[in-house]
Amino acid sequence: MAIIEKLHILRFRNLDNQYLELNKNINLFIGSNGQGKTNLIESIYYLGHNRSFKTKNIKDVVPFEEDFLQIKAVVDDVSVSLKKSKHKSEIIFDDTKISSNSKLTHILPTQVISPDRGFVIGGTPKLKRSYLDWGVFHANKDMLKTYKSYNKALKNINTLLSSNNLNQVEEWLSQIATLSVEISLARNNYIENLKATPKKDLLSPMTSLIGVDKGFNFTLQPGWTKDVDYLNKSEIYNYLIKNIHLFFKNKHLSYGPHKATLDFFFDKKNENHLSRGEQKKLSTVFWMLQVLFLVEIGVKPIVLIDDISSELDQNKINETLSFLTQLDVQIFITDIGNKELPLDTKKTSTYHIKKGVIYNN
Repeated sequence: MAIIEKLHILRFRNLDNQYLELNKNINLFIGSNGQGKTNLIESIYYLGHNRSFKTKNIKDVVPFEEDFLQIKAVVDDVSVSLKKSKHKSEIIFDDTKISSNSKLTHILPTQVISPDRGFVIGGTPKLKRSYLDWGVFHANKDMLKTYKSYNKALKNINTLLSSNNLNQVEEWLSQIATLSVEISLARNNYIENLKATPKKDLLSPMTSLIGVDKGFNFTLQPGWTKDVDYLNKSEIYNYLIKNIHLFFKNKHLSYGPHKATLDFFFDKKNENHLSRGEQKKLSTVFWMLQVLFLVEIGVKPIVLIDDISSELDQNKINETLSFLTQLDVQIFITDIGNKELPLDTKKTSTYHIKKGVIYNN
Protein backbone atom coordinates (compact mmCIF):
# COMPACT_ATOMS: atom_id res chain seq x y z
CA MET A 1 0.00 0.00 0.00
CA ALA A 2 1.46 3.31 -1.07
CA ILE A 3 1.42 5.95 1.68
CA ILE A 4 3.26 9.26 1.44
CA GLU A 5 4.30 9.90 5.02
CA LYS A 6 6.32 13.05 4.41
CA LEU A 7 6.47 15.40 1.44
CA HIS A 8 9.10 18.09 0.88
CA ILE A 9 8.58 20.27 -2.18
CA LEU A 10 11.80 22.21 -2.47
CA ARG A 11 11.20 23.75 -5.89
CA PHE A 12 8.12 23.25 -8.04
CA ARG A 13 6.20 26.04 -9.76
CA ASN A 14 5.18 28.51 -6.99
CA LEU A 15 5.80 25.98 -4.19
CA ASP A 16 9.12 26.64 -2.50
CA ASN A 17 10.48 24.69 0.47
CA GLN A 18 7.10 23.35 1.60
CA TYR A 19 7.35 20.49 4.09
CA LEU A 20 4.37 18.34 5.10
CA GLU A 21 3.78 15.40 7.42
CA LEU A 22 0.73 13.81 5.89
CA ASN A 23 -2.34 11.90 6.97
CA LYS A 24 -2.40 8.29 5.82
CA ASN A 25 -6.09 8.65 5.01
CA ILE A 26 -7.34 12.00 3.65
CA ASN A 27 -5.45 15.23 3.01
CA LEU A 28 -7.64 18.20 2.06
CA PHE A 29 -6.06 21.37 0.64
CA ILE A 30 -8.21 24.50 0.49
CA GLY A 31 -7.41 27.72 -1.28
CA SER A 32 -8.58 30.28 -3.77
CA ASN A 33 -7.80 29.93 -7.45
CA GLY A 34 -4.20 30.60 -8.44
CA GLN A 35 -2.71 29.91 -4.99
CA GLY A 36 -0.99 26.58 -5.75
CA LYS A 37 -3.57 23.83 -5.15
CA THR A 38 -3.16 22.22 -8.57
CA ASN A 39 0.61 22.67 -8.30
CA LEU A 40 0.56 20.50 -5.18
CA ILE A 41 -1.38 17.74 -6.96
CA GLU A 42 0.91 18.05 -9.98
CA SER A 43 4.05 17.80 -7.82
CA ILE A 44 2.93 14.48 -6.33
CA TYR A 45 2.05 13.18 -9.79
CA TYR A 46 5.43 14.41 -11.07
CA LEU A 47 7.26 12.56 -8.32
CA GLY A 48 5.49 9.33 -9.31
CA HIS A 49 6.00 9.68 -13.08
CA ASN A 50 8.93 12.05 -13.64
CA ARG A 51 6.61 14.09 -15.83
CA SER A 52 3.59 16.36 -15.61
CA PHE A 53 0.00 15.70 -16.60
CA LYS A 54 -0.29 19.35 -17.68
CA THR A 55 2.77 20.15 -19.79
CA LYS A 56 5.70 18.58 -21.64
CA ASN A 57 7.92 21.61 -21.08
CA ILE A 58 10.01 21.45 -17.92
CA LYS A 59 10.37 25.25 -18.00
CA ASP A 60 6.69 25.44 -17.05
CA VAL A 61 7.23 23.67 -13.72
CA VAL A 62 10.68 24.97 -12.73
CA PRO A 63 10.25 28.06 -10.53
CA PHE A 64 11.06 31.46 -12.01
CA GLU A 65 14.79 32.24 -12.03
CA GLU A 66 15.65 28.67 -10.97
CA ASP A 67 17.37 25.96 -13.03
CA PHE A 68 15.74 22.83 -11.63
CA LEU A 69 12.82 21.37 -9.74
CA GLN A 70 13.20 19.17 -6.67
CA ILE A 71 10.71 17.04 -4.75
CA LYS A 72 11.38 14.65 -1.89
CA ALA A 73 9.15 12.24 -0.01
CA VAL A 74 9.07 9.31 2.37
CA VAL A 75 6.83 6.61 0.89
CA ASP A 76 6.22 3.45 2.91
CA ASP A 77 9.40 4.19 4.92
CA VAL A 78 11.44 4.58 1.72
CA SER A 79 13.02 7.96 0.93
CA VAL A 80 12.45 9.15 -2.64
CA SER A 81 14.02 12.17 -4.29
CA LEU A 82 13.60 13.66 -7.75
CA LYS A 83 15.80 16.50 -8.97
CA LYS A 84 15.38 17.56 -12.57
CA SER A 85 16.71 20.23 -14.89
CA LYS A 86 16.36 20.75 -18.62
CA HIS A 87 19.32 18.45 -19.31
CA LYS A 88 19.45 16.07 -16.35
CA SER A 89 17.16 13.97 -14.19
CA GLU A 90 18.34 12.49 -10.87
CA ILE A 91 16.22 9.91 -9.05
CA ILE A 92 17.38 8.65 -5.65
CA PHE A 93 15.91 5.80 -3.60
CA ASP A 94 17.32 5.42 -0.10
CA ASP A 95 20.57 7.17 -1.12
CA THR A 96 20.93 5.04 -4.27
CA LYS A 97 20.68 6.61 -7.71
CA ILE A 98 18.45 4.82 -10.20
CA SER A 99 17.88 5.42 -13.90
CA SER A 100 14.41 3.96 -14.47
CA ASN A 101 11.18 5.92 -14.17
CA SER A 102 9.34 2.61 -13.72
CA LYS A 103 10.76 2.34 -10.21
CA LEU A 104 9.06 5.64 -9.37
CA THR A 105 5.77 4.46 -10.84
CA HIS A 106 5.99 1.19 -8.93
CA ILE A 107 6.59 2.70 -5.50
CA LEU A 108 4.30 5.69 -6.04
CA PRO A 109 1.28 4.63 -8.13
CA THR A 110 -0.93 7.69 -8.50
CA GLN A 111 -4.36 8.03 -10.05
CA VAL A 112 -5.40 11.60 -10.78
CA ILE A 113 -8.61 13.27 -11.82
CA SER A 114 -8.09 16.87 -12.83
CA PRO A 115 -9.62 19.27 -15.33
CA ASP A 116 -6.06 19.99 -16.46
CA ARG A 117 -5.48 16.38 -17.45
CA GLY A 118 -8.75 16.07 -19.31
CA PHE A 119 -11.49 13.49 -19.08
CA VAL A 120 -10.95 10.09 -20.66
CA ILE A 121 -14.43 9.90 -22.21
CA GLY A 122 -14.49 12.26 -25.14
CA GLY A 123 -10.72 12.59 -24.78
CA THR A 124 -7.96 12.06 -27.32
CA PRO A 125 -6.69 8.56 -28.23
CA LYS A 126 -3.38 9.47 -26.57
CA LEU A 127 -5.11 10.33 -23.29
CA LYS A 128 -7.15 7.12 -23.44
CA ARG A 129 -4.02 5.03 -24.02
CA SER A 130 -2.40 6.79 -21.06
CA TYR A 131 -5.23 5.78 -18.72
CA LEU A 132 -5.39 2.26 -20.17
CA ASP A 133 -1.68 1.51 -20.09
CA TRP A 134 -1.26 2.93 -16.59
CA GLY A 135 -3.66 0.24 -15.42
CA VAL A 136 -2.10 -2.49 -17.58
CA PHE A 137 1.34 -1.73 -16.14
CA HIS A 138 0.20 -1.94 -12.51
CA ALA A 139 -1.88 -5.07 -13.17
CA ASN A 140 0.95 -6.83 -15.02
CA LYS A 141 4.39 -5.37 -14.35
CA ASP A 142 6.00 -7.81 -16.82
CA MET A 143 4.42 -5.75 -19.59
CA LEU A 144 6.87 -2.89 -19.04
CA LYS A 145 9.57 -4.81 -20.93
CA THR A 146 7.13 -5.52 -23.77
CA TYR A 147 6.15 -1.85 -24.08
CA LYS A 148 9.80 -0.79 -24.13
CA SER A 149 10.63 -3.37 -26.79
CA TYR A 150 7.68 -2.28 -28.91
CA ASN A 151 8.63 1.40 -28.68
CA LYS A 152 12.20 0.54 -29.67
CA ALA A 153 11.00 -1.49 -32.67
CA LEU A 154 8.58 1.28 -33.66
CA LYS A 155 11.31 3.92 -33.45
CA ASN A 156 13.65 1.81 -35.60
CA ILE A 157 11.05 0.99 -38.23
CA ASN A 158 10.00 4.64 -38.50
CA THR A 159 13.63 5.66 -38.94
CA LEU A 160 13.98 3.17 -41.80
CA LEU A 161 10.72 4.28 -43.38
CA SER A 162 11.55 7.98 -43.21
CA SER A 163 14.95 7.38 -44.85
CA ASN A 164 13.69 4.87 -47.50
CA ASN A 165 16.04 2.27 -46.06
CA LEU A 166 15.02 -1.34 -46.77
CA ASN A 167 17.73 -2.77 -44.51
CA GLN A 168 16.25 -4.99 -41.73
CA VAL A 169 12.71 -3.75 -42.39
CA GLU A 170 11.24 -7.27 -42.41
CA GLU A 171 13.02 -8.16 -39.16
CA TRP A 172 11.62 -5.11 -37.35
CA LEU A 173 8.14 -5.67 -38.78
CA SER A 174 8.24 -9.22 -37.44
CA GLN A 175 9.02 -7.84 -33.99
CA ILE A 176 6.20 -5.31 -34.33
CA ALA A 177 3.75 -8.12 -35.13
CA THR A 178 4.82 -10.28 -32.16
CA LEU A 179 4.89 -7.46 -29.61
CA SER A 180 1.64 -6.00 -30.91
CA VAL A 181 -0.22 -9.20 -30.08
CA GLU A 182 1.27 -9.28 -26.56
CA ILE A 183 0.19 -5.69 -25.88
CA SER A 184 -3.31 -6.18 -27.29
CA LEU A 185 -3.82 -9.35 -25.24
CA ALA A 186 -2.74 -7.56 -22.05
CA ARG A 187 -5.03 -4.62 -22.81
CA ASN A 188 -7.97 -6.92 -23.53
CA ASN A 189 -7.39 -8.85 -20.32
CA TYR A 190 -7.26 -5.65 -18.29
CA ILE A 191 -10.44 -4.32 -19.90
CA GLU A 192 -12.31 -7.56 -19.18
CA ASN A 193 -11.20 -7.39 -15.55
CA LEU A 194 -12.48 -3.82 -15.30
CA LYS A 195 -15.83 -4.86 -16.75
CA ALA A 196 -16.16 -7.59 -14.14
CA THR A 197 -15.37 -5.20 -11.30
CA PRO A 198 -18.84 -3.55 -10.99
CA LYS A 199 -20.27 -6.84 -9.76
CA LYS A 200 -18.50 -6.28 -6.45
CA ASP A 201 -20.43 -5.07 -3.40
CA LEU A 202 -18.27 -1.99 -2.95
CA LEU A 203 -19.70 -0.37 -6.03
CA SER A 204 -23.11 0.76 -4.82
CA PRO A 205 -22.07 4.44 -5.01
CA MET A 206 -20.80 3.86 -8.54
CA THR A 207 -24.04 2.14 -9.52
CA SER A 208 -25.89 5.19 -8.29
CA LEU A 209 -23.69 7.42 -10.43
CA ILE A 210 -24.25 5.35 -13.56
CA GLY A 211 -27.94 4.55 -13.20
CA VAL A 212 -28.86 0.89 -12.81
CA ASP A 213 -31.08 0.88 -15.90
CA LYS A 214 -28.48 2.27 -18.26
CA GLY A 215 -25.60 0.30 -19.70
CA PHE A 216 -22.02 1.59 -19.51
CA ASN A 217 -19.55 -0.20 -21.75
CA PHE A 218 -16.12 0.29 -23.29
CA THR A 219 -14.18 -1.58 -25.94
CA LEU A 220 -10.64 -1.57 -27.30
CA GLN A 221 -9.98 -0.32 -30.79
CA PRO A 222 -6.58 -2.00 -31.19
CA GLY A 223 -5.03 0.28 -33.81
CA TRP A 224 -5.38 -1.99 -36.84
CA THR A 225 -7.82 -2.01 -39.75
CA LYS A 226 -10.91 -4.16 -39.25
CA ASP A 227 -9.78 -6.70 -41.85
CA VAL A 228 -6.74 -7.64 -39.75
CA ASP A 229 -6.95 -10.13 -36.87
CA TYR A 230 -5.03 -8.08 -34.32
CA LEU A 231 -4.39 -11.17 -32.14
CA ASN A 232 -2.75 -13.15 -34.95
CA LYS A 233 0.89 -12.22 -35.40
CA SER A 234 1.22 -14.02 -38.76
CA GLU A 235 -1.74 -12.12 -40.17
CA ILE A 236 -0.37 -8.82 -38.84
CA TYR A 237 3.06 -9.50 -40.33
CA ASN A 238 1.60 -10.42 -43.73
CA TYR A 239 -0.51 -7.25 -43.69
CA LEU A 240 2.55 -5.12 -42.89
CA ILE A 241 4.62 -6.70 -45.67
CA LYS A 242 1.77 -6.37 -48.17
CA ASN A 243 1.37 -2.65 -47.42
CA ILE A 244 5.00 -1.74 -46.87
CA HIS A 245 4.96 0.58 -49.91
CA LEU A 246 2.27 2.69 -48.23
CA PHE A 247 4.31 2.99 -45.04
CA PHE A 248 7.36 4.11 -47.02
CA LYS A 249 5.18 6.67 -48.74
CA ASN A 250 3.84 7.98 -45.41
CA LYS A 251 7.30 7.80 -43.79
CA HIS A 252 5.91 6.11 -40.65
CA LEU A 253 3.98 3.07 -39.43
CA SER A 254 0.37 4.20 -39.29
CA TYR A 255 -1.09 1.09 -37.62
CA GLY A 256 -0.41 -0.74 -34.37
CA PRO A 257 -0.94 -0.51 -30.59
CA HIS A 258 0.50 3.02 -30.63
CA LYS A 259 -2.65 4.03 -32.54
CA ALA A 260 -5.10 2.18 -30.27
CA THR A 261 -7.94 3.87 -28.45
CA LEU A 262 -10.99 3.12 -26.29
CA ASP A 263 -14.59 3.55 -27.39
CA PHE A 264 -17.15 4.27 -24.67
CA PHE A 265 -20.91 3.73 -24.76
CA PHE A 266 -23.69 4.73 -22.39
CA ASP A 267 -27.42 4.12 -22.72
CA LYS A 268 -26.77 2.76 -26.25
CA LYS A 269 -25.07 6.02 -27.26
CA ASN A 270 -21.49 6.48 -28.41
CA GLU A 271 -19.41 8.83 -26.25
CA ASN A 272 -19.45 11.50 -28.96
CA HIS A 273 -23.22 11.79 -28.56
CA LEU A 274 -23.09 12.23 -24.78
CA SER A 275 -23.43 15.57 -23.06
CA ARG A 276 -20.36 17.09 -21.41
CA GLY A 277 -21.94 16.34 -18.04
CA GLU A 278 -22.39 12.68 -18.95
CA GLN A 279 -18.81 12.49 -20.20
CA LYS A 280 -17.52 13.91 -16.90
CA LYS A 281 -19.68 11.56 -14.83
CA LEU A 282 -18.67 8.44 -16.75
CA SER A 283 -15.01 9.47 -16.81
CA THR A 284 -15.19 9.56 -13.02
CA VAL A 285 -16.80 6.10 -13.01
CA PHE A 286 -14.07 4.68 -15.26
CA TRP A 287 -11.43 6.25 -13.03
CA MET A 288 -13.11 4.71 -9.96
CA LEU A 289 -13.20 1.31 -11.68
CA GLN A 290 -9.46 1.47 -12.22
CA VAL A 291 -8.82 2.37 -8.58
CA LEU A 292 -11.07 -0.43 -7.31
CA PHE A 293 -9.59 -3.09 -9.56
CA LEU A 294 -6.03 -2.27 -8.51
CA VAL A 295 -7.03 -2.27 -4.83
CA GLU A 296 -8.50 -5.74 -5.30
CA ILE A 297 -5.24 -7.10 -6.76
CA GLY A 298 -3.18 -5.58 -3.95
CA VAL A 299 -2.05 -2.32 -5.58
CA LYS A 300 -3.38 0.59 -3.56
CA PRO A 301 -2.78 3.75 -5.56
CA ILE A 302 -2.54 7.24 -4.15
CA VAL A 303 -5.67 9.09 -5.24
CA LEU A 304 -5.36 12.71 -6.39
CA ILE A 305 -8.53 14.78 -6.93
CA ASP A 306 -7.99 18.33 -8.11
CA ASP A 307 -10.58 21.08 -7.72
CA ILE A 308 -13.34 18.66 -6.77
CA SER A 309 -16.17 21.19 -6.39
CA SER A 310 -15.71 22.72 -9.82
CA GLU A 311 -15.87 19.39 -11.63
CA LEU A 312 -18.54 17.46 -9.71
CA ASP A 313 -21.92 18.44 -8.30
CA GLN A 314 -22.75 17.78 -4.65
CA ASN A 315 -24.34 14.38 -5.30
CA LYS A 316 -21.39 13.14 -7.35
CA ILE A 317 -18.96 14.48 -4.74
CA ASN A 318 -20.81 12.57 -2.02
CA GLU A 319 -20.91 9.34 -4.05
CA THR A 320 -17.27 9.55 -5.13
CA LEU A 321 -15.92 10.24 -1.64
CA SER A 322 -18.20 7.59 -0.11
CA PHE A 323 -16.71 5.07 -2.54
CA LEU A 324 -13.08 6.09 -2.05
CA THR A 325 -13.16 6.17 1.74
CA GLN A 326 -14.20 2.51 1.75
CA LEU A 327 -11.05 1.48 -0.11
CA ASP A 328 -8.47 2.38 2.54
CA VAL A 329 -6.28 4.39 0.14
CA GLN A 330 -4.48 7.66 0.74
CA ILE A 331 -6.39 10.56 -0.79
CA PHE A 332 -5.32 14.10 -1.70
CA ILE A 333 -8.13 16.56 -2.47
CA THR A 334 -7.98 20.21 -3.45
CA ASP A 335 -10.97 22.52 -3.23
CA ILE A 336 -11.86 26.21 -3.07
CA GLY A 337 -13.88 25.51 0.07
CA ASN A 338 -17.30 26.63 -1.09
CA LYS A 339 -19.03 23.27 -0.55
CA GLU A 340 -19.30 20.98 2.43
CA LEU A 341 -17.40 17.76 1.81
CA PRO A 342 -18.60 14.57 3.53
CA LEU A 343 -15.27 13.71 5.13
CA ASP A 344 -14.60 12.01 8.46
CA THR A 345 -12.83 14.69 10.49
CA LYS A 346 -11.03 11.99 12.49
CA LYS A 347 -9.41 10.70 9.31
CA THR A 348 -8.84 14.03 7.56
CA SER A 349 -6.06 16.59 7.80
CA THR A 350 -6.96 20.00 6.40
CA TYR A 351 -4.47 22.49 4.99
CA HIS A 352 -4.79 25.94 3.46
CA ILE A 353 -2.72 27.21 0.53
CA LYS A 354 -2.05 30.90 -0.06
CA LYS A 355 0.50 32.24 -2.54
CA GLY A 356 2.38 28.95 -2.60
CA VAL A 357 2.59 28.59 1.18
CA ILE A 358 0.84 25.62 2.80
CA TYR A 359 -0.59 26.08 6.30
CA ASN A 360 -1.63 23.16 8.50
CA ASN A 361 -4.87 23.79 10.44
